Amino acid sequence: MFDTEYIVQSKVEENRMDDIKLTRREFLHGAAGGTSALAAFSALTTAAKSKIANQKSNIGNLPPVCPITHGPKFHWFGYYDKLQFDPTCRYVLGMEVDFEHRSPKADDVIRIGMVDLKDRDRWVELGDSRAWCWQQGCMLQWRPRSKNEIIWNDRQGDHFASHILNVKTRKKRTLPHPFYTVNPDGRTAVAPDFRRVNAMRPGYGYAGLPDPYTDDPAPKDSGIFRLDLETEAGCEGSRRLAEQGCSASETGRQDLIIPIADVVNIPNPHANLTGAKHYFNHLLFNPDGSRFIFLHRWRARGQRGFGTRMLTARPDGTDIHVVDDYGRTSHFIWRDTRHILAWAWHPSHGNAFYLYEDGTDKVEVIGKGVLTQNGHCSYLPTPCMAGLPGNKWILNDTYPDKERKQHVYLYNTATRKKIPLGRFYSPPQYKGEWRCDTHPRFSPDGRSVVIDSPHGSNGRQMYLIDISKIVG
Repeated sequence: MFDTEYIVQSKVEENRMDDIKLTRREFLHGAAGGTSALAAFSALTTAAKSKIANQKSNIGNLPPVCPITHGPKFHWFGYYDKLQFDPTCRYVLGMEVDFEHRSPKADDVIRIGMVDLKDRDRWVELGDSRAWCWQQGCMLQWRPRSKNEIIWNDRQGDHFASHILNVKTRKKRTLPHPFYTVNPDGRTAVAPDFRRVNAMRPGYGYAGLPDPYTDDPAPKDSGIFRLDLETEAGCEGSRRLAEQGCSASETGRQDLIIPIADVVNIPNPHANLTGAKHYFNHLLFNPDGSRFIFLHRWRARGQRGFGTRMLTARPDGTDIHVVDDYGRTSHFIWRDTRHILAWAWHPSHGNAFYLYEDGTDKVEVIGKGVLTQNGHCSYLPTPCMAGLPGNKWILNDTYPDKERKQHVYLYNTATRKKIPLGRFYSPPQYKGEWRCDTHPRFSPDGRSVVIDSPHGSNGRQMYLIDISKIVG
């Protein structure tokens, strides 16, 4: 048995090592200690063996990292806070495209599919989309509380839409509006105005439709929308609709629940919003669906970058609470129904990860002196054992360092120690809007992680990291 790190350097970088890659099957055989792994290992060139040895002495023991997609086309999933795995941990969703290193155009189509981890990583075609971006794709994910349904965004003519597909029966229905984050009950979703997001920050919205309020800095008819996902098919769906006072024809209905103009009027003691142009982005429901986060962002005239404040609200858009208004909130995740972990700036410790308690002014720094860099953070789904705190593990990553390596790691909240999962080289051409962040996502059982990475010399692809021996 042996450990290697998938560090692959660009050929344009001087004197960098050649590719060192093993297939997922070779890795699995290696993990089992079988002779096939030894045969695969001996098949490597002597030079490659030497490089592996040198890597091993430098990086120590790291968990197995296995490619689950391959070229010539490129594959990725996108953001870290979506359900990429199905409930059984067998299927892994992904997107496929045949180009990189430029912005998506209105007529660029990506393919939707899933990897079958129990069938030699077979790619299963499921659909396509004309509404996508490099950072978050088309919001592809498994529908919460469903074993077989997935959901994603698309563009149909003069409007964005969303599809709900049963991957077993292939029955699909289309809703006339897009979504961003789905309530954990699977019945409703909320979304910003993707037209405005794309105009304000390319790379996070969708090409093809202009912002109709482009000349209005704080429109009253744009903001956060609530979308009904419930299906009219079946007795259970009809019963739920009746309880809510809705008819079957109202499914897919969209309502504006938080106008941009209303939030701009909420006082902000730490920023002068005069002359700024505003939008919403990055929405996320808490674990029980009782509240959701959204970021209010603005760009002031003559200033580079944007300001940010983090707010929460009920699913109907009421009871808005300002969580952080110091202007620098970045990546975040709900730890539980009341607490939010976020990279932000606070006068107590400057830039750091903070744990905020929703509905209060309570805030505390997390991982002081250890978690010193911004990253795409989430909590592994670990059970709360008797006498031990829940949410033991934080999964996180970094942006490329000076050697253009992106670090993926676990942080143990009890011991306050980081455990590296890998360091992955990102070639220089992956930058700006079309960069490839690793965006680590975990499986429902908390024993596997999938990342997006271009380190394998065949463009962005998806890689599986086995963390079972670390988390137990």
